[in-house]
Amino acid sequence: MHNNINIFFRFRWIVILILLTFVGSETIAQEDSYKRPAVTDKLKHYKEQVSADSTKRMIELKSLIPEIKYDFRYASTNNFMKRLMYPANTSVTFLRLPAANALKKVQQELKTKGFGLKIFDAYRPYAVTVKFWELVKDEDYVAHPRNGSGHNRGTAVDLTIINLSNNNELNMGTGFDNFSDTAHHSFTKLSKDILQNRLLLKSLMEKYGFKAYEKEWWHYSWPDAAKFEILDIEFKKLKKEL
Repeated sequence: MHNNINIFFRFRWIVILILLTFVGSETIAQEDSYKRPAVTDKLKHYKEQVSADSTKRMIELKSLIPEIKYDFRYASTNNFMKRLMYPANTSVTFLRLPAANALKKVQQELKTKGFGLKIFDAYRPYAVTVKFWELVKDEDYVAHPRNGSGHNRGTAVDLTIINLSNNNELNMGTGFDNFSDTAHHSFTKLSKDILQNRLLLKSLMEKYGFKAYEKEWWHYSWPDAAKFEILDIEFKKLKKEL
């Protein structure tokens, strides 16, 4: 009799665990389901949009700002994902025309101080945002695919300042894609030099129209992003339009 009771309780707990697993999976599935936003994934449609509004043209940054430096972390394994998110041979990046023109002004003013810009990331195809979400699922640091992102619209850029005398990055207190509180603009328990470096980047980016993201000292967005379509066009296809 005692053995029968034990078997009964064990069987009951197995059933409960199965049910909890099923319910948990259903909850996760419901949370992960979303309506895909309107996405421009054909070069033909992108060209039509540019023809109707020239400000929507995607500008390759070095074609406008030849002296700017690139360090595409997502085209290598030197990133928080520790994997390639872009093709390994990625050598171009883009912003919409108004944002690119504003970034050129930032670079020009920095140059008078002996500094320049290094770009970690700018335009990001929508399919890559989906991959990020599948791996991270944290809206503080990765855009939810239901909305797309400023990167998908060509209106967001991740960057830092370098010293033109040696191309070394200025000390910003953390590296790129650091998800600690130390990367926040509001974090002030840093040396005076680091705070001044962050302020230099922030003040110049905002002077020329960009908006800072509080939780990432490196991330800046162009306003009115909603007027620009979410794009899912490969780098190499946009490059052909140069």
